[in-house]
Amino acid sequence: MSQHDILVLYYSSNGATKDLARLIAEGIESVPGVNARLRTVPPISAVCEATEASVPKEGAPYVENADLQECIGLALGSPTRFGNMAAPMKYFWDGSASEWLNGALTGKPACVFTSTGSMHGGQESTLLTMMIPLLHHGMMIIGLPYSESDLMSTKTGGSPYGVTHLAHGEGSAPISPEEQRLAKAQGKRLAETALKLARKN
Repeated sequence: MSQHDILVLYYSSNGATKDLARLIAEGIESVPGVNARLRTVPPISAVCEATEASVPKEGAPYVENADLQECIGLALGSPTRFGNMAAPMKYFWDGSASEWLNGALTGKPACVFTSTGSMHGGQESTLLTMMIPLLHHGMMIIGLPYSESDLMSTKTGGSPYGVTHLAHGEGSAPISPEEQRLAKAQGKRLAETALKLARKN
């Protein structure tokens, strides 16, 4: 059986979004025939002379255009910044016009995920803002259905728009059991959908 890759693209400043990404990757890889390709984006600086190394010191490699072309689906994650995705992730998508022009992502499924410091920190608006560039790229958005019973019982993170994590102000709260199950379920659902679509094409 040939293997297909799904891109798990995230930005994480304190580690919580990275932890969610790894759980989503577990869910993706629970589906036979699918691999998770973990990638991140470099931080950005207001200092024009500042540059980042081409390879991060640790963790996932930086995303490249080929990752968007080669993967059959996308899981996109960012911490919440005033109800929106973090600037490094926004900067990446602002520079994706060539992929938009050549239709690199058209017809592929995607899901979104986020982490924030407070219960009312803008999780759902962050998920919605991350969906907007994906829709412009012609992607199909996959959410979390209420058949996932943790959506009804969680007292931490969780949303039908995508899995969320409540990290608290200092960012130290671990991923709760409910959040873990939702993240894995979201990854599995994305992989199953992507595989069905890939086999039809």
